[in-house]
Amino acid sequence: MADRPRMATVQSSTYVTPGMIRIVFGGPELSTFETSGVGDEYLRLYFPTSTGEIVMPTFKADGSWERVEHEVSVDQCYTVRHFDPATGEVTIDIVVHEGGVASTWALNAKPGDAVGMGLPRGLYDPPADAAWQILAADATGLPAIGRLLEQMAPGTPVHVITEIAHPSHEQQIATAADARFTWLHGMGNGVAASALEEALRSVPWPDGRGYVWVAGETKALRGVRRYLRHERGMAADTYKVIGYWTDRAEEWERGWENLDATIKQQIDAAWSSGRDPELVQDEVDATLDRVGL
Repeated sequence: MADRPRMATVQSSTYVTPGMIRIVFGGPELSTFETSGVGDEYLRLYFPTSTGEIVMPTFKADGSWERVEHEVSVDQCYTVRHFDPATGEVTIDIVVHEGGVASTWALNAKPGDAVGMGLPRGLYDPPADAAWQILAADATGLPAIGRLLEQMAPGTPVHVITEIAHPSHEQQIATAADARFTWLHGMGNGVAASALEEALRSVPWPDGRGYVWVAGETKALRGVRRYLRHERGMAADTYKVIGYWTDRAEEWERGWENLDATIKQQIDAAWSSGRDPELVQDEVDATLDRVGL
């Protein structure tokens, strides 16, 4: 499904916690919004430029994006916390902090403000025979965790591990699942080193075949994925590790831009090789670790 942006306008803006704002979007162009129904589905939001315009990409005949030469909207991916098919409204929770285009916009959002919005896709896909689940994330993964728990079958055993910047950022999430919550205060989220890998190593591991879903800072999750894949020996269909953001992103981008062209070509060739994506991810992670990215 092509990510064809459409305009959306703010209907309301409220605080979920001191660290997260919930924004409900609506407008005529959302009348054709197509939800995937997957609990962790995400989409791109396109924020106003310095002139207040929403400048989104257009599409070429082959489906690839065609960017314009003048200033374009900054775009970032966010989870669809809720979709109301009756009203066509899309609810998105945004982590707020000092600085950053999206956070600054969210802190000042008011009814009538506009953004561009793409179509969503989801990644959460537990096997049918999964007897238990573990959901682990930093604050950026809380919107997905909330929706996943709300959609989970009654009685499903699930351990939720979430690292947040402050105890006041804990959320009350209603669920029919048999859920256990572990909150890691003052960890990850750009305020301290991530504790997700350590937490996953220390929690009791249930018997039988399960499913582990993890989201957070991209570099911190490399160790999580290695643990699940290589130490736990989990099959590829029983875990999903998703990098939601990159700490010191501008610094990382500069490092990538200055990276030896041969290494970039090797990484691109690996991804386009058609080999097992999990093996390719192993190689790419090892390469990025080696070059300090």
